[in-house]
Amino acid sequence: MSPDWNPPRFEPLPWVAGPDRMTVAAAFWPRQFPRLPQPEDRLIPVAPETRLLVRCHWQPVRSERPALLLVHGLEGSSESGYMLGTAERAWKAGFSVARMNQRNCGGTDHLTPTLYNSSLSGDVKAVLEHLVAAERLPEIFLAGFSLGGNLVMKMAGEMSDAAPGELKALAAISPALDLAACAGALERPRNWIYERYFVAQLKRRFHRKARLFPRLYAAGLARQVRTIREFDDRITAPHSGFRDAEDYYFRASALRTIGRVRRPALLLAAEDDPLVPFASLDRQEIRAQSFLRLSGTARGGHCGFLARQKGGERFWAERAIVGYFRSQSLLAAGLPETLTPSGAAV
Repeated sequence: MSPDWNPPRFEPLPWVAGPDRMTVAAAFWPRQFPRLPQPEDRLIPVAPETRLLVRCHWQPVRSERPALLLVHGLEGSSESGYMLGTAERAWKAGFSVARMNQRNCGGTDHLTPTLYNSSLSGDVKAVLEHLVAAERLPEIFLAGFSLGGNLVMKMAGEMSDAAPGELKALAAISPALDLAACAGALERPRNWIYERYFVAQLKRRFHRKARLFPRLYAAGLARQVRTIREFDDRITAPHSGFRDAEDYYFRASALRTIGRVRRPALLLAAEDDPLVPFASLDRQEIRAQSFLRLSGTARGGHCGFLARQKGGERFWAERAIVGYFRSQSLLAAGLPETLTPSGAAV
């Protein structure tokens, strides 16, 4: 493992250098992933009556290769571009990859009667432990995006010294570690289009859930919801064991446990992120934590980081986190950076 690793220099793509253009362009950038093999789908139980769909890409001898577990953000799924892009890059670097869907995401509403929220770090833990035990994985790494970054870091803090030895390092990209601060950012007038989009998506998902489980959910609850905070206050909190939105934001935020993380962790964030205030990450409890490394860029938006370079180098965050995990892996050190789907070097 190399303690001297540094992220590659980020040079933003000039015509999308603004925070909103960067955020939106990255989300809708047309991409193909020809080097990523077909997944092996697995339904992993994480709680009573609840299973998660995890899409796995295994190296030929999975018990001899490092593995990477990816967790998406709010209203994303295993099919989000950043999930597939990171998976392909990690696969080419010799990692097995598992793309985890959070509850109800990726067309899995029928796999649980519950809603999903950012307190469910136990789901990530259950998937991690299942993969390590079932596949005898010698090394595993975790990366989460946005709210997925909160889940990954919350889990790491809760496990602390009890984390399995196979877990070597973590990364969180544009992580929403302070949920109250992020909800406040969405309420800013400049961010009305983001909030409208997320609220519409959440209401649509809740209506699907109400059709599947009419005894548990009344679709009318969401009718008057206009903001994320209102949705969390009226729907997320009461259906997930929280008093209200503020109680949910406090108890579900990884900042409460970040001081107990005992694995190397990279936090990638942009100072111009419109949805996750950089000040919520650039704070003493993170800077002083010896296991954490906050790497901030002046530009990048929210989970954007589109670089000036072309091809696979366009997606800087994906390149950075896979490079970081290679530096933390004993098994990846001797592997070529580009492999074929059969596992052979190119």
